Amino acid sequence: MKKILNQLFDHQKLSAEQAKEVLVNIAEGAYNEAQVAAFISVYLMRSISVEELKGFREALLDLCIDVDVQDRETIDVCGTGGDGKNTFNISTLSAFVIAGAGYQVTKHGNYGVSSLCGSSNVLEHLGLKFHNHVDGLIRQLDECNICFLHAPLFHPAMKSVGPIRRQLGVKTFFNMLGPLVNPARPTHQMVGVFNLQLARMYKYLMEDAETRYAILHAIDGYDEISLTGAVKVICKDEELLVSPDYYSKPKYNPADIFGGETVNSASQIFLNVLQNKGTKAQEDVVMANAATGIKLFKSEADMQSCMLEAEESIRSLSAFKSLQSSIELSQKYS
Repeated sequence: MKKILNQLFDHQKLSAEQAKEVLVNIAEGAYNEAQVAAFISVYLMRSISVEELKGFREALLDLCIDVDVQDRETIDVCGTGGDGKNTFNISTLSAFVIAGAGYQVTKHGNYGVSSLCGSSNVLEHLGLKFHNHVDGLIRQLDECNICFLHAPLFHPAMKSVGPIRRQLGVKTFFNMLGPLVNPARPTHQMVGVFNLQLARMYKYLMEDAETRYAILHAIDGYDEISLTGAVKVICKDEELLVSPDYYSKPKYNPADIFGGETVNSASQIFLNVLQNKGTKAQEDVVMANAATGIKLFKSEADMQSCMLEAEESIRSLSAFKSLQSSIELSQKYS
């Protein structure tokens, strides 16, 4: 590690092979906590390169517990986090709305590190039991259209890194990796990122993986479609800069999509939206994100028809039923 740290402190980049080797060594406990913390801290002070990100991704995918979804077409909907905006759980809600609309979702998530309440925090609070039984996950996909992959159960090699990340309490390159290392290897991916530089890196990596994708970055800093202003949408064949009008929705203020001060309040917002009790702003933002995910399955469809599918999923309580049945089934495998 000393050689690697000196290379990084000298402002040199790692090759993909070096990056992969370092992460494998971290996973195997080859370095002490101080060395790992120093390594992570380098990337708080300078940008990560595409090759480094590629190497880290390859290492985590090689080390993870694979989830074979048997050639099903599935989507993951998640953000990198780290935008500092403290919104409610828009991506996770959108995943259940997509599931309620009839599309299969393999949602990869974790506890919040740099944010108050990650997807795992809110779902655990609502009663979802985390497990890594592949047969159970397949059953959840078939019966609920969604299964949740709690990252620590599928990336056991990263167990030593968790406490260090929590102690640092800021976004690290692991925030960037989360959406790239889903062990179910979804065929479709909608991911929000906290800056445009990372969006370009994701585009490079996702094209390499032949994933059908939409990469989102709101120009005012959100890692999702916030409807607080314009959002950059990067897909395989096009790039768009769209305003809330594109989704036939008004522009909202940041306060309208605030996530609450506690896991309990965040969970209540989550339930409110799925039970037709959310505010108009909360519902509209979730529908815009869910519709963008739905459109990845229906490239020829216009956004308005996808918005209608997302709205119907909420209004009919199909999304809420997906949540309820997911919770019930998960308790059989915990």
